[in-house]
Amino acid sequence: MSTPAEKTSQPDILLRTQADGVVTLTLNRPKQYNALSEAMLTALQDALDDIADDESARVVVLAGAGKAFCAGHDLKEMRSKPDQEYYRRLFNQCSRMMLTMNRIPQPVIARVHGIATAAGCQLVATADLAVASSEASFATSGINLGLFCATPGVPLSRNVLRKHAMEMLLTGEFVSAEAAVELGLVNRVVDPDMLDDQVMALAQHITDRSPVAVRTGKQMFYKQIDKEIEAAYEFAAEVMACNMMAEDAVEGIDAFMEKRDPTWRGR
Repeated sequence: MSTPAEKTSQPDILLRTQADGVVTLTLNRPKQYNALSEAMLTALQDALDDIADDESARVVVLAGAGKAFCAGHDLKEMRSKPDQEYYRRLFNQCSRMMLTMNRIPQPVIARVHGIATAAGCQLVATADLAVASSEASFATSGINLGLFCATPGVPLSRNVLRKHAMEMLLTGEFVSAEAAVELGLVNRVVDPDMLDDQVMALAQHITDRSPVAVRTGKQMFYKQIDKEIEAAYEFAAEVMACNMMAEDAVEGIDAFMEKRDPTWRGR
């Protein structure tokens, strides 16, 4: 049974379940197409902060209730507070939550079953991995409202080739799930009735691996990606040298040589 995320004044807007090391966070504002209200951003931030310190949590799945994955920011709420300082705080709050998705040690998988627009598309681009239903579609549609999707453009431009990213940002046109795979926005597309099975299979592949290697790898990936290549190699070599000293690395190599399954210790 789903349990509400803690530390939010509207506890039912984000549902949290956990089984076999996989934590599922479900955006639960289906009537608002799971728009990212201030309360939703707070609930996500609190949940991610809590998960980061939970060693039993190995993978995070981000999902949406109802017909949509996420339609972006709550425009009605935003228009009710026409103040630049408020908007600055709101977008900084959202950016902090997106950065937390990258910085927590657990890989985050976006489970996308419907539309993912604007900041919803940003969630998909920010997630470490994404699995989409063939019925899903993606857009950075702020441009249609006179608003360039600047913050969604940050992870989009780091996952999609520049000209494709610019086309999405400048036109606001929807991209199909199949096209999203070709662009690098999602990892795979599956039939709608297979979405949950495929997401959980991917999560299981990760939970079967050494937790030390997964944590180390995710942190290393994002730290090296913006470095110059010489600095990236220097950093990566140091990470691997440290990783080789971990108990899990010793166990994994010994198990390989002895032709047996490893027993991960998480150290």
